[in-house]
Amino acid sequence: MATNTSIQLVRNATLLINYAGQRILVDPMLMPKDTIDPFAGKARNPMVALPMAIEEIVKGIGLVLVTHTHPDHFDQVAAETLDKSIKLLNQPADEAYFQKANFTNAETVQDSTVWNGITIHRTGGEHGSGEILKQMGTVSGFVLQAENQPTIYIVGDSIWIDEIKQSIQEYTPDYIIINSGGAAFPGFEATPILMNEEQTMALIGESGTAKIIAVHMDVLDHCLTTRESLRQKAEGLNIRKEKLFIPQDGEELKL
Repeated sequence: MATNTSIQLVRNATLLINYAGQRILVDPMLMPKDTIDPFAGKARNPMVALPMAIEEIVKGIGLVLVTHTHPDHFDQVAAETLDKSIKLLNQPADEAYFQKANFTNAETVQDSTVWNGITIHRTGGEHGSGEILKQMGTVSGFVLQAENQPTIYIVGDSIWIDEIKQSIQEYTPDYIIINSGGAAFPGFEATPILMNEEQTMALIGESGTAKIIAVHMDVLDHCLTTRESLRQKAEGLNIRKEKLFIPQDGEELKL
């Protein structure tokens, strides 16, 4: 395996991945702290500042992956900051969005694509269940594969469903990045739109030898699962820290 492969959590679901000699930016939410109104009436979002300068985040980026275009995954600051000619991969549901935003090198991934020796598969997900799911729209995940590199499965904004279990079985990833914020909207607290503690543990139970990296916590006011509550749940089930990584904002994990 290559030794310079790494995943850095910037904030929320924004990731910097060094992979097969390329620098990949995932789901850039670059807005300052307190920019947008509360989702759950508790605090303005995002509740924390970026851990590094925007210039540092976008420096040397070769590819941008966008799982969906909710503002906590692709925001106006990202749209204005990123070079419009940068290679950007998006889901079919967001094709018109990126055309309208004048990204001239955006590619819609139906099933899979190859970029600079990296095979990128698009996977499905469900951003909630029942009534709230209808309002949340279509979301995707991505699997990265390359020679002499670990396989990385970026699940995206989804609850735990059979389709994700099937993707784990199909791609047998070495690393699975999950958005474990357990987010829920007022009035719909019983139907989370992201994996919560219980669903994260269910995924871990089906993850085989993969290592899990849990993100999308402690940034937005409607995320009910915190790093602390997730770690407590894992410790209660004797899940080792070598199995479940819960990085801090700005923390980089060497793979």
